[in-house]
Amino acid sequence: MNRRYGYRRVHAQLRREGWAVNHKLVYKLMDQLGLKSKVRVKKKYNSYKGTVSHIASNVLDRHFTPDEPNMVWVSDVTEFRVAGTKVYLSPIMDLCDRSIVSYSVSTSPNTALTAQSLQDAIEKESPAKGLIVHTDQGFQYQHSSWRGLITGTGGTQSMSRKGNCYDNAVMENFFGHLKSEMYHGESFTSLEEFSHALDEYIRWYNNERIQKRLKGLTPMQYRSQTLEPLTA
Repeated sequence: MNRRYGYRRVHAQLRREGWAVNHKLVYKLMDQLGLKSKVRVKKKYNSYKGTVSHIASNVLDRHFTPDEPNMVWVSDVTEFRVAGTKVYLSPIMDLCDRSIVSYSVSTSPNTALTAQSLQDAIEKESPAKGLIVHTDQGFQYQHSSWRGLITGTGGTQSMSRKGNCYDNAVMENFFGHLKSEMYHGESFTSLEEFSHALDEYIRWYNNERIQKRLKGLTPMQYRSQTLEPLTA
C-alpha cells in the first residue's frame, strides 16, 4: 500500500476480504511490525489575490453529501515542487462519491489550468442543468473563463467565504491525503516521473482506495452503485 493505509483502513480492507479481526489487534500488530502510514504535512498553496473580478455566493454552504453524481463538483489548486520546478494540480471532485472526475497539471497556476480541468469534466460527464461548482475565491475562479464554462452547462457557481478553508474542506482533505501518500518523503528526479506517479495515485484513489464514508467502497464502486438506479 506504499504506507498509504493506517490501521483503520487496513482493518476495513481485511473485513472486506472476510477476515473477522478486531481493529485493536490490527493496530497492535501494525505497531509491532513498524507499519505506519505517512504523516500528513500541512502546507497550502494560496491563490487568493483579492477581488479581481466576480465573487460568487457560498451556495454550497457546506452541504457536502449530495445524493447523486454530477450534482456538486468542487475544485482547488495545489502546488508541488519537483526537480526545482513548481508544479500545479487542478482536480475536479464529485462530492457524491469523492471521485476525481478530471484533473490538469501545469507549471503555471493560470486560468488555462483550471479551465482545462473543468472543460474535461464537462465533456466526460455531460452534467445536467443545476450542477453546482464550488471553489475558494482564487483569482482563477473569479475569471470569466471559469464562469462561462459553468453557466454554459446551466450550472451555478459557488465560492467559499474569504479565508475560510472549511467551506471547501473535502477538497482540502483530498490534497492532504494525496501529498502524504504520494508526494512527501518521495524524491522525483523529473516532471515526467512525477506526472506518472500522480496519474497512478489518482487511478488508485478512484478505483482501489476504500473510504469509510462510502461504506468501505472505493469511489468508483460507490459511483457505479449510485448510478445503477438512474440508468435502469
